[in-house]
Amino acid sequence: MNELAEVENPMYAYLGAFVEELARNGLKNVVICPGSRSTPLAYAFARNSQIKLWMHLDERSAAFFALGMAKASGLPVALVCTSGTAAANFFPAVVEADYSRVPLLVLTADRPPELREIGAPQAIDQLRMYGVYTRWFMEMALPEASNEMLRYVRTVAGRAFATAANAPAGVVHLNFPLREPLVPAPISGQPLHPLGQRDVIAWHGREDGKPYVRAAQVQVSLNPSQIALTEKRRGLIICGSTSQFNPEFNQAIGQLSARLGWPILADPLSGLRHLPEQGLVIDNYDAFLRNPALVQKLAPDFVLRFGAMPTSKPLLLFLKQYPAIESWVVDNGNNWQDPTALASRMWQIDPIAFCKAIQTETNTDYSWLESWQSAAKLTARAIEQVMNETSELSEPKVFAELSQILPENSTLYVGNSMPVRDLDTFFRNRPQAVKIFGNRGANGIDGLVSSALGAAAADQTSPMVLILGDISFYHDMNGLLAAKQHKINATIIVLNNDGGGIFSFLPQANFPDNFEQLFGTPHGLDFEPVSQIYGASWQRVQNWAEFREAVKSATQSEGLHLIEVPTNRDLNVKQHRTIWEAMHQVLNVEV
Repeated sequence: MNELAEVENPMYAYLGAFVEELARNGLKNVVICPGSRSTPLAYAFARNSQIKLWMHLDERSAAFFALGMAKASGLPVALVCTSGTAAANFFPAVVEADYSRVPLLVLTADRPPELREIGAPQAIDQLRMYGVYTRWFMEMALPEASNEMLRYVRTVAGRAFATAANAPAGVVHLNFPLREPLVPAPISGQPLHPLGQRDVIAWHGREDGKPYVRAAQVQVSLNPSQIALTEKRRGLIICGSTSQFNPEFNQAIGQLSARLGWPILADPLSGLRHLPEQGLVIDNYDAFLRNPALVQKLAPDFVLRFGAMPTSKPLLLFLKQYPAIESWVVDNGNNWQDPTALASRMWQIDPIAFCKAIQTETNTDYSWLESWQSAAKLTARAIEQVMNETSELSEPKVFAELSQILPENSTLYVGNSMPVRDLDTFFRNRPQAVKIFGNRGANGIDGLVSSALGAAAADQTSPMVLILGDISFYHDMNGLLAAKQHKINATIIVLNNDGGGIFSFLPQANFPDNFEQLFGTPHGLDFEPVSQIYGASWQRVQNWAEFREAVKSATQSEGLHLIEVPTNRDLNVKQHRTIWEAMHQVLNVEV
């Protein structure tokens, strides 16, 4: 702990011990927004050399930046702001972090109790302001430099870090009421404890840099007889999005699929679409599950789902056709992840241990897996044929192209609405590793630029590509400042169809009166000047050769790169429907 605290405002001894304890527990990054009431917290973090400080001017963008960083690193990231509406601007990212199980430590400065509810400026009710979207909330005690309070604040730091990090990961909110003076100047009349009366551990922490208190999660062991699946022949393994990538889980799922002879229907955000055993993972089920005849032939007798429900609506409708079959959900947390209301058993257990404990047949019949593989191959052939028939830029083909040209070990962050759906169908399995992230907790379109840049900052050795729609890009243009300030390398692909493209696929499109005004929402914005403001390179591509070269060049270069792909909403709907029709024709003949 900083020895200057011995002659400074006692608040700095208290907050210095708190920050030091976070560092001892493993905190590596803090995102700070400027403000007066948070001055002592900002100084405490700035003085700790073990924690990297990331400054942000906009609280909403800052919170999503921290979310992206925590998602990519798998470690808690601290987030600091002053009192008042600054803390309210964290709310969208807090909601997303809660639903997608991303570990965040939200540290809000606040007015002390005597300045609340009397009309003091910048004083709002911050107690439990994030409601049910936190794993834990604590109104911190007013700072003191006593032995008792230093032990207290160290303990809270350890508990907060563990609560945010341990499964299910999530948000911890600590609210710090702070009295003036807020700067580290000495305060007369408030001497610190004489050296002889100090609790050395309270002041300087445990020996050898150990945390003051550590929390351990105990894994439950399984009796294999509880989960024998030897009588099931037509099972499905369904894997939803995950908050972080785990190679051990991927290996366990691949081995389980091979032992059972069951296909893996893997959401693109599950991290499973680059398994070495490529034939086990079905990548375009979202397309062929739209075919009624095939759906009847692929009726399962068992469903084993891991984590969140995948993005695909055809998969959801497919499962709802078979409500009587046994369906298990395996999830390492206490959240109830079953929007289908079809689960017959919920397993709240480590999924890796679950996979390893399952008993299977010694002789596996792979004909069931082969039927899914055949449907996937025929569908891929139909999709490729339609795409090759036109040279026009199109949103589906953007994802097919990216699946081929992204560098190995790159990171792809994908926007919500249509991009994540097109990713699901048109981004092919590939043996080269690529990490795919998205904000699928609450599925909002806000904060995507900041989230991607946070993920890029967490791993600056991998090329980062963000692909999102024009409305999503507009929502978080403020976030681009982080790339300029912190020299983050990233490529942003903007699918610009001048509006909300997803609504053209929804029932609202059948009611043309006021459709453009209420749902199409054309904006007419030219995004090229945005690149000038934030020091980015910019290119509007005109054909596929330009697109491939732009992505290749950007991912091999430093700095921020904006690539605009102009598309047409009406033509986009037409091409999707042409693809589905071609797929139906092939499947109806071949299957």
